[in-house]
Amino acid sequence: MKAAKRLPAAVHPGVSRQLSWGHGQKMPFGENLPKDIRTRSKRRGPRMNSRVPVTIEWNGTAGPLHFEAGFTRVVNTYGCLLVSPREINVRERIRLTNLATRHIAEGVVVWKGTQNQDGWDVGVELVSADLNFWGVEL
Repeated sequence: MKAAKRLPAAVHPGVSRQLSWGHGQKMPFGENLPKDIRTRSKRRGPRMNSRVPVTIEWNGTAGPLHFEAGFTRVVNTYGCLLVSPREINVRERIRLTNLATRHIAEGVVVWKGTQNQDGWDVGVELVSADLNFWGVEL
């Protein structure tokens, strides 16, 4: 008698993969989950397309303080998609000043996209910011 294959003890909901049951049979995982679980947002909060003018401050690898004007494409309570005229490395700590509200927040670059005509797309997670930092209702 053949020993049965052991299934993982815990599987994260919404993960799309296939489990092998031997003899080439595969069971699609995630398709049998309730629709509300499969389609719910994986983000912590709502996002809003919003062009907010900001100043960006960071030290960079060379040491001197960089100071640039930029703007956002998308904002939410926990961060933003920022457009910076200069390249900023992932894991770089930055300080953003919202020029509309004059509020200041600390953040960390968590994603660096490509350079476009208007600058570099940069994903920023806010480390310290009040809930009304962006000045918009989220």
